Amino acid sequence: MNRRDSLKALGLIAAGTGVLAGACKQDKAKEQAAVTDADKLPGVQEFEHARNKQLRAEQFFTEHEMATITVLADIIIPKDDVSGSASDAGVPDFIEFMVKDLPSNKIPMRGGLKWMDVQCQKRYGSVFIKCKSEQQMELIDEIAYPDQAKPEMQQGVAFFSLMRNLTSSGFFTSEMGVKDIGYVGNRPGVWNGVPADVLKEHGFDPEKFFG
Repeated sequence: MNRRDSLKALGLIAAGTGVLAGACKQDKAKEQAAVTDADKLPGVQEFEHARNKQLRAEQFFTEHEMATITVLADIIIPKDDVSGSASDAGVPDFIEFMVKDLPSNKIPMRGGLKWMDVQCQKRYGSVFIKCKSEQQMELIDEIAYPDQAKPEMQQGVAFFSLMRNLTSSGFFTSEMGVKDIGYVGNRPGVWNGVPADVLKEHGFDPEKFFG
């Protein structure tokens, strides 16, 4: 099973949240302007819609943190020949919204992002997003596999697990992610009645049923 298949399995579980990721809008002013009553999702009550608008209007992550989240998300779900990357699906904005919606994730996410930068500063003399891709992957390989991680890397392991879960949730509940897994939803079936051979087997004459 390759990395995308593994993440797809995670995403199918996470898709139960029913939260759809919007288009990626890094500019806060544009994001605020885009949040109107026309964005009200089906089945959402007025007080829920009002809260969603409020959360979207707020900004938690800094520009640097959002840039780091974007790089990490695209490492977790990169672009391939089936679909775009996590950031193409709007995952960074999804993570921004979900952290505000579930405030218990604020400290783990902010602390984890800082941990990544501190580790990279110590090793490579630069923050994570300014490191070379091979340096980034070297650090990620040490925290992406919990069973193999060293004890001193446990904070990074916990952060990356949270980041991976949020990324897969955001991607596989977006329009792009739903298409990626080939989900088509419920479709009406066509029933042509009991087959003639089955009717005969049970002692019924098809001619009497169908003429």
